[in-house]
Amino acid sequence: MFNKKYNEQDINLNDKKETRKEKKVKIKRTITALFLKGDKDKIKKQFVNVLEYAVNNKNLKNISIQIKYFDSQSRLDEFLSAADNNGKIYIGPFSDADTIKAKNYCSKGAIFFSFSSNIKIAGNCIYLINFFPENELRALLMSQKKNSKIAFLYPENEYGYYINNIIDNIVNETEVIIVNRSSYKEDLLNVRDSIKELGKYELRKYELERQIQILSNKSDNNSKQRLLKLKKFKTVSDYDFTHLLIADYGLRLLEVAPLLPYYDIDPNIITFMGTGVLDDENFFHEPSLQGAIFPGIEIQNRSKLIQDYEAIYEDKFMRVSTIPYDLAGILNYIFQKDLNLDQLYKLLDNSNIKFEGVDGSFYFKNNVIERDLDILKINKGVAKKIN
Repeated sequence: MFNKKYNEQDINLNDKKETRKEKKVKIKRTITALFLKGDKDKIKKQFVNVLEYAVNNKNLKNISIQIKYFDSQSRLDEFLSAADNNGKIYIGPFSDADTIKAKNYCSKGAIFFSFSSNIKIAGNCIYLINFFPENELRALLMSQKKNSKIAFLYPENEYGYYINNIIDNIVNETEVIIVNRSSYKEDLLNVRDSIKELGKYELRKYELERQIQILSNKSDNNSKQRLLKLKKFKTVSDYDFTHLLIADYGLRLLEVAPLLPYYDIDPNIITFMGTGVLDDENFFHEPSLQGAIFPGIEIQNRSKLIQDYEAIYEDKFMRVSTIPYDLAGILNYIFQKDLNLDQLYKLLDNSNIKFEGVDGSFYFKNNVIERDLDILKINKGVAKKIN
């Protein structure tokens, strides 16, 4: 799990961080996973199974993982208040609200590996482990050629608004340009109009009709041949963008994607792009998404984990379930090296320290997990690395 390009001297384990009340206390070998009952119970159940599998598969010795379910946030708070938190590692909480509550126990010596997706919560003893769009967009856009022109299409929902909110700051770190953006309602009522607007469909259709009219009045052979060619198209292919970023997923994306070539945004000319949510086999066979690119890691990195899990638990492996598996690798290293609390903070706070996981190498930056992602391209039912 630990990247061999760095050694323990690089970690400088004895440094202190002023914002924490750190102690040279040994890390407790009983780890507690915190889950609030209710939302996302199916995911939480699979996370527990993956943690169990990881303990056995990685041969984590002298470590026990205690699973605690709570009916309410107040019950969770009661449990944390009564616990001996000095040198205690928690897996979770899952929600933003519970993670904010957990911050109250940083001064008690606890460390939390939270599944919250809100990076504003990270800090002090809260380390966030999830898939973060910031990380994915940065990898995707930085991989593109200088002055690539990006059109951006997104749904009017929480995910779409979030991507729209963060994309400009990320673009400013790169050499690409956003030239147009358009949104559509979550129920897709106006999606056709949004796509037409984005691709300037009516304008390009008008230009094609104008050229056809001019050629129709000519009798030379070259004009006749070009006229026959133009009549096969709906619009001219004079796009003002080279790439189209689609910030959507699930069944809605499978409805939106085919409309793009229908309204003459040609995936053979324009490179379609998505965030990491595109890493789903359901998209790999969609004709309009052939050639689309997204940030991720090839499936063979996690294929054994998927096969083993599904054979043991007779359950379909979820893409997000690589998160607790990779976390178990960090825990294994912590206990192999018998780190104390000060040393553990220093290990996690050094962004030069990289760990190897089934989702590629990763590290923590400002208490948020960052992954070194490849750029994958969809082709005939598979996604292959291209960079």
